[in-house]
Amino acid sequence: MAESLNAPLLSRVAATLADRDLVGPEAAALLMVSGGSDSAALAYIAAELQGAGQLGPVAMLHVHHHMRGADADADAEFAAALAELLGFPFFRVDVNVNQLADEAGENREAVARRERYAAAHEALASMCLHEARPLAEGRILTAHSADDRIENFYMRSIVGTGPGGFRSMLYRNGPVVRPLLDVSRQQLRDYLEARAREGRSVVRDASGALWREDATNAHTDRFRAYVRHNLVPVAREWNPQLTDVLVRTMNQIADEDDMLDEMTTTLIARCVTIPTSSRPEPEGRSGEIPCAPKAEGGTDPHRHPERSEGSFGSEQSFLIKPAFATEPRPLQKRAIYQLLLQLLPPESRLQSASIGAVLAAINEDGSLKSGYVANIQGNLAVSANKHGILIEPMAAFRTRRKK
Repeated sequence: MAESLNAPLLSRVAATLADRDLVGPEAAALLMVSGGSDSAALAYIAAELQGAGQLGPVAMLHVHHHMRGADADADAEFAAALAELLGFPFFRVDVNVNQLADEAGENREAVARRERYAAAHEALASMCLHEARPLAEGRILTAHSADDRIENFYMRSIVGTGPGGFRSMLYRNGPVVRPLLDVSRQQLRDYLEARAREGRSVVRDASGALWREDATNAHTDRFRAYVRHNLVPVAREWNPQLTDVLVRTMNQIADEDDMLDEMTTTLIARCVTIPTSSRPEPEGRSGEIPCAPKAEGGTDPHRHPERSEGSFGSEQSFLIKPAFATEPRPLQKRAIYQLLLQLLPPESRLQSASIGAVLAAINEDGSLKSGYVANIQGNLAVSANKHGILIEPMAAFRTRRKK
């Protein structure tokens, strides 16, 4: 009975892992487990896939944010018990998010997310060292489901996004992979309940629940919770197959977004150089321009927190050749987006106005506005002449002007 009830879901997750090459059977897999229904299901599913030889060494990570008092303590205890039941090595990391956020004057949720992923990267490195597995092949598995992806879709439709933003979440973003994006939250809860009915080993909390429920998820004054409880159910009333339909739609958008990103990479390689003198020329030395790792949502103007910090260089400059001005505007926007990501500090929110200020250096006939100058976010200077469009730190721009 167990196989007939849960085999379809397991097969679908296994297919997602294999078809999208998310994690190899020999690679280290670190599960991020909060204790909620999605992450609890991820832990059990990983154990089953490991038993079938489809996953290699598996460990679990729980980050205690110390934001919800006794409830958060119970979450950590639940996660630890789950790891013990499944025989997974367990990492627990304690972070005082409130203190960090107050000291830095930052949003608590943003701090919590940043600390979670920082802890995950450290735990994965430790795991790979212990298991003697290559870190480059190690993966961090999160429990984001199709519902999370759909919520992102509607959230971005409300606040605005670029075309790539409607792909919502990536199946893979560097070492972070999301094997549950093709299944719904209800399917995962059904999986947990079926496992318990079949008499298989499960962990329950003090109230007998199969997962921990975060009460803050019901607060509709929070944007995601508002979308989750007020908008998605109404859409599902119109189309009960909303999950499958939107997943197919988002994957189609993702395929087209990937194609445009490949075209953008080619454009940057052909039309952008790194200047080597105070008066750069297009025919100067052309180095390979490192493209920013794809962020969630393609050209969404909001920086994704998992972006690699390795490409940022505060003294870096880019010269965009005149030929760039005749390229299609959508490709120009994507290229400028990728370049600006490399010039701004990590965690910056790339403003649409910054992209627009660079594009303003191009006339409607495809020529450049000689003498054009603009100051954009990050104290970057944008200037144009017959040699191209130069994006550089304002200090470098002022030094050149003085000469």
